[in-house]
Amino acid sequence: MSVLARPAVAAFAAKTMQRLSVMAERRPSGRGSRASSLARLPEFPRNTRELTVPTSVAPARVVVYLPRTKGTPPVHVNFHGGGYVMPLTETDDPFCRALAAQAGVAVINVDYVVAPQHPFPAPPRQAYDIVRWVAEHGAEQGWDGGRLTVGGQSAGGGLAAAVARQALEEGGPGIALQVLHYPPLDLATSAKDKRAAIARPLLRPWMAEVFDTSYVPEPRRRADPLVSPAHPSDTADLRGIAPALVVTAEYDLLKAEGQRYAERLREAGALVEYYDVPGADHGYDGTDDEKAREIYALIARQVRKAVDTEVPDTP
Repeated sequence: MSVLARPAVAAFAAKTMQRLSVMAERRPSGRGSRASSLARLPEFPRNTRELTVPTSVAPARVVVYLPRTKGTPPVHVNFHGGGYVMPLTETDDPFCRALAAQAGVAVINVDYVVAPQHPFPAPPRQAYDIVRWVAEHGAEQGWDGGRLTVGGQSAGGGLAAAVARQALEEGGPGIALQVLHYPPLDLATSAKDKRAAIARPLLRPWMAEVFDTSYVPEPRRRADPLVSPAHPSDTADLRGIAPALVVTAEYDLLKAEGQRYAERLREAGALVEYYDVPGADHGYDGTDDEKAREIYALIARQVRKAVDTEVPDTP
């Protein structure tokens, strides 16, 4: 067993990574800084406000991105990536701006609790509470909670899948689309047993081991359906789950599990589209603006179709 599979060691490594990410975000410029995220994809305007959403886990800060549309827009709840460990809310700012502009939806970007301070099941439970709150409080907040989609990048995609599963099992809220963008969907399989199409993928097995151990310290719990819906041990009937757009990256260590889950959703009649981004690795949209624009437009088309909105005026 790798030393990183020991919860105490993984937790120490995760907290170190958190501190480094916070330092990077506070820099005036450069990769990882808040300023660099805000400067990307400048054609999409930023019109935001912040809210605090009460949940059974802890209050959650969310940033609401408002579209330039008349009337009451549909709403999309976004969960950022970061291995369930990194507090990378601002990294998704370009995506949120693009989606609000191109799909005509209000985008709720969630600053959810992260591990090791809040291990499983806290993040998916909080995520589900937030989505329920968004669905129930649209009238007072200015969005249409009855036309609701969810999604996320990387770990955020895993949380979106967990929200859709809880909505299926707990009778709502109704979700028109789940967007799973290069998500981790099988933590029950050891990271060292996963294979990427290239020798040195961005997400290395040792990194995944830190993230997985911090998030779910007890290995036996990693087969939980809210953690590993792509693992063969989850054989539940998924008919009736929210329709899904699944996007993987050709070189990503997580591609195979994304493919497997897409096929499972197809068998349940819930796969809207599966797309594998050619020549891309995990987190490609954080550095490649052209590929980001292409895939964000694809996501916006599917979100718009799911909630039946008109094509908004874009910059």
